[in-house]
Amino acid sequence: MKDTITPPSSGLDRFFSITERGSTLSREVRGGLATFFTMAYIVVLNPIIIATVKDADGQFIGDGLVANVPLVASGTAFVAGLLSILMGVVGRVPFAMAAGLGLNAFVTYGIASQMSWEEAMGLVFLEGVIIGILVLTGFRVAVFNAIPVPLKTAISVGIGLFIALIGFVDAGFVRRVAAGPPLEMGISGALTSWPLFVFILGLLATAVLVARKVKGAILIGIVGTTVLAMIVEALTKTGAASKENPSGWQLNVPTMPKDVFGFHNPLTLFTEFDPFGAFSRVSVILAILFVFTLLVTDFFDTMGTIVGVGRQAGLVGEDGQLPRTREILLVDSIGAAAGGAGSVSSNTTYIESASGVAEGARTGLAGVVTGVLFLLSILVAPLVVVVPYEAAAPALVVVGFMMMTAVREIDWHDFDIAIPAFLTIVLMPFTYSISNGIGAGFVSYVLIQAVKGKGRDVHPLLWVVAGLFVVYFALGPIRSLLGV
Repeated sequence: MKDTITPPSSGLDRFFSITERGSTLSREVRGGLATFFTMAYIVVLNPIIIATVKDADGQFIGDGLVANVPLVASGTAFVAGLLSILMGVVGRVPFAMAAGLGLNAFVTYGIASQMSWEEAMGLVFLEGVIIGILVLTGFRVAVFNAIPVPLKTAISVGIGLFIALIGFVDAGFVRRVAAGPPLEMGISGALTSWPLFVFILGLLATAVLVARKVKGAILIGIVGTTVLAMIVEALTKTGAASKENPSGWQLNVPTMPKDVFGFHNPLTLFTEFDPFGAFSRVSVILAILFVFTLLVTDFFDTMGTIVGVGRQAGLVGEDGQLPRTREILLVDSIGAAAGGAGSVSSNTTYIESASGVAEGARTGLAGVVTGVLFLLSILVAPLVVVVPYEAAAPALVVVGFMMMTAVREIDWHDFDIAIPAFLTIVLMPFTYSISNGIGAGFVSYVLIQAVKGKGRDVHPLLWVVAGLFVVYFALGPIRSLLGV
């Protein structure tokens, strides 16, 4: 398939700078498709996390006595679609947005367990508003620009390892164990299930396609592996993974659903948030700590993502700066507020956007394509859930490799930057948190510079951010001291 080169004189080309960034219309469409298929799992996974757990009042999201998973899935797709389109049009970068994993779990088990869902989502909304103010005042962009280039590179590399680990874990290739080493390969150290067979074949096929520079390699890998998974399931009747069936499919069983079309109005969820109710439900200090935790995690997870994916797309200049950073961060902050208002948890820029970049996407048009597909998935949600983790995970592993190649740009002989870079890289996958890696890198960098008498060379904002991360890491002891 030959790329269709958009004439430079067209309005679409000028608006998105398609030719200027060395891309084509077909690449942007392929990239948007690849990003969507890599992210589509969130339409299923987010409601599984937030729609199936009761709040402190014994209610499910939407003031229900019964979990309404389809409604929350519809809301997840709706908010993700609108925000991805907004990111494409305003940020003009190939980034897509959706409900943030990790943040949704914290909202569910850390916040909603102590108040109503309306009040919990209200805190998420407030967090988004605060981040938006930090962007408009220039503080968030200034922090982004103050980060040394080697640390930005380390963030990109760390996210690559993190993405790869997510892929291996999602597919069940790497698993937790009750005793012995923290992780093991496959089931009891053996690759004995049909889903793992599908994942391995998908990974090898995708790697070969990428190595041969086949256009559409990532997308071909996802679709092809899904088809293989459906054939295997039809022949073996493996079923879903469970305690009784550890050899089953992760997330989805790859079979054609009985009902292809269905609609649940996501707008009904936009009346289900209370911005200030939490301050009367729990102590003001506890409510502030909840907002602070959401803010720090959202703030730096996004920063790490746009650095990593932006560098992969070749959009980060030699000075480490990304074009339209202010606009990108503003849309991301709107995502946090919109996620709270829509009762689907804070939405953030997704590291899976790197899948689209790997397909050649370089502009916001790819984000628009991904957003449109999210909106369409509201109507055909049953088809979206056909893709199991085993079919999407190979793309994450291959993309992780691509992002890790930037490690060569770090001067490992300069310990002043090499040690913080190392901590940034390894703590992301080891703690399963982008923010933890970034925080460790910042704090260690500032500490080393200060001890060596180079404290004046550190940007003042990095001192502030490092201090905030110290508070972030010490939230447990602080809450214990305050009795909250």
